[in-house]
Amino acid sequence: MKTLRIIVTILLALLVAVLWGCTPTGQGQDTAGSTVFNAASTEADALGSTDAQLAQLFKTQQNNVYVTGAGIVQSILSDDTEGAKHQRFILRLASGQTLLVAHNIDIAPRVEPLNVGDTVYFAGIYEYNSQGGVIHWTHHDPQGTHRAGYLRVGDKTFS
Repeated sequence: MKTLRIIVTILLALLVAVLWGCTPTGQGQDTAGSTVFNAASTEADALGSTDAQLAQLFKTQQNNVYVTGAGIVQSILSDDTEGAKHQRFILRLASGQTLLVAHNIDIAPRVEPLNVGDTVYFAGIYEYNSQGGVIHWTHHDPQGTHRAGYLRVGDKTFS
């Protein structure tokens, strides 16, 4: 009976940790299991969400999932100037999946310089679209309602 009580206590503690976004190691995780890092994270940290996890989000058409990762700039698009201004570009992951990055330049600084072929490390919210997905909220949230994201090119972080 005592063993059963210990097992139940451990399972409840793990459930609470998952619901609160914590793991036994102290790093947060989102609901997809992607490791969450703050804007001061290192390049190695930015690879918390694997290409396989991003592919699964795409396959299951998930929305509103905090992810981190890295990709190569495939193309630079014109800014979206309707409503809040967004710098837009396409990243290609090592898996071949593409992601549209929509970086709000009314809130955060423009990513400059940015060139085709650059490696971009990112943290933000994944939203499904039929071309591979969109990453947005790649910056701090002045209202404090969203987890902060970032973009990093070379040694410069934009958040």
